[in-house]
Amino acid sequence: MSRALQLKEEGNRHFQKGDYAGAESLYSQAIIEDPKNAALYTNRAMARLKLSLWDSVITDCQSVLTLPSGGTNIKAHYYLCQAQLALDDADGALASGLRAHELCAATNDKSLAAVTTAVLKAKKARWDQREKMRTRGEQEAERAVLRLLRAEAEADMAAALAYGGESERQVVEEEARAREARVVEAFERSRKLAGEGRREVPDWAIDDISFGFMVDPVMTKTGKSYERASIMEHLRRHPSDPLTREPLAAADLRPNMALRQACEEFLFENGWAADW
Repeated sequence: MSRALQLKEEGNRHFQKGDYAGAESLYSQAIIEDPKNAALYTNRAMARLKLSLWDSVITDCQSVLTLPSGGTNIKAHYYLCQAQLALDDADGALASGLRAHELCAATNDKSLAAVTTAVLKAKKARWDQREKMRTRGEQEAERAVLRLLRAEAEADMAAALAYGGESERQVVEEEARAREARVVEAFERSRKLAGEGRREVPDWAIDDISFGFMVDPVMTKTGKSYERASIMEHLRRHPSDPLTREPLAAADLRPNMALRQACEEFLFENGWAADW
């Protein structure tokens, strides 16, 4: 047995015991012995995930992806997604998660369900970031408009007081308050039209096996759609249609592109649905 393999197995034992720092150290020693072994980097990345060493996880995953055939390493993309998500790089996390999901689906890998969950989290994080930016921009615009109105009102009231007295000033003040109220109302209507407060997920977007929001729906021979990860997991245990109980194989499944697009559009506008 090679020295690198011995160190790896010892690292695995430490990892299983919850000694992630010890495992990380042993994997690092193994990498020195065999620097082109992708499994050593992904093992160390997994230990570093447990230690919340996000930048180091990214470095390990990127090292794997530069190796020959490393671009098809599911673990590297999956761990990279998790680290990027922890560092609030939602766009990067989504790209990594989608690549991992693509590889899982192509190889019928058992980690498909976990990767699908990571993709949903990344989509939710990206939506949250964009929603915060949109909300902040809208609030800043509203405050700016109100500041301009108030400055204009102050000038108008001063002029009215000088030329028409207190009664004229009060008339101008009431008109200014009415204008301000209309502006606030207009922004409020805009927020409602944007969909704020909408919190109902349509039935067609929900997977009947996991009851989660679908991101990669596939159809059975009967035309019924399921989330790919859910139906693949079901078929590993029971090679039959969940609805009809008729024999069903993975090769019988077909992507439902129309439903997938509809789900993506709904999730883009309603990121909270990822938590369904």
